[in-house]
Amino acid sequence: MLHSTYKINELFETIQGEGAFTGQPSIFIRLQGCPVACSWCDTKHTWEINLDQEVPTQQMLNKSAESEHWSKVNVEQILAIVKAQGYQAKHIVITGGEPCMVDLTPLCAAFEAQGYSCQVETSGTFEVLVSEQCWVTVSPKINMRGGYEILNSALKRANEIKHPIATEQHVDDLKQLLSEHNIQDTHIYLQPISQKPRATELAIKTCIENNWRLSVQVHKYLGIE
Repeated sequence: MLHSTYKINELFETIQGEGAFTGQPSIFIRLQGCPVACSWCDTKHTWEINLDQEVPTQQMLNKSAESEHWSKVNVEQILAIVKAQGYQAKHIVITGGEPCMVDLTPLCAAFEAQGYSCQVETSGTFEVLVSEQCWVTVSPKINMRGGYEILNSALKRANEIKHPIATEQHVDDLKQLLSEHNIQDTHIYLQPISQKPRATELAIKTCIENNWRLSVQVHKYLGIE
């Protein structure tokens, strides 16, 4: 399992700014590749897996700006990088791109064996292959250009559902999705798209009406990655 490899766009330590773990020191592992094509995506540089963009691991770690460069790294090497970088956080966030395009179970298991907790952030459009203990954040991408459907299995596995909104239609889409899949006991977070005032006002109003929770992308307000 240690030899399972992943295409990594970024690996860095910061504060988790979204959802249930807001404020938690975290090590982010951002994987390359996503076919969902969300119009408001803030990591579009992770969409394409271009072979000519593969770079040595150290070059990937030394990035000073967003780019399509990625590095193929196995589980053993990822553990070694985290140790060598001197990271203190004990929470791993696997994101993307769309991380659930690949089996994440070996990566989660390796970190959990070292005393870390793991979290995966996914669009819900691929099967969620993670460890039993892994916290799964599904941010359902409904009617996106890529044409992928939200999987019932992903929604049922979710520990939290974090939904970006800007309009009433986004709220209606979420309510319909929750009803269709009979989702009742999962934590629901609304996240205003791009921190726009009207979207934030709508999110606050809707959270109060439905007893949901607000996720405001704290890292962007703080100006950190």
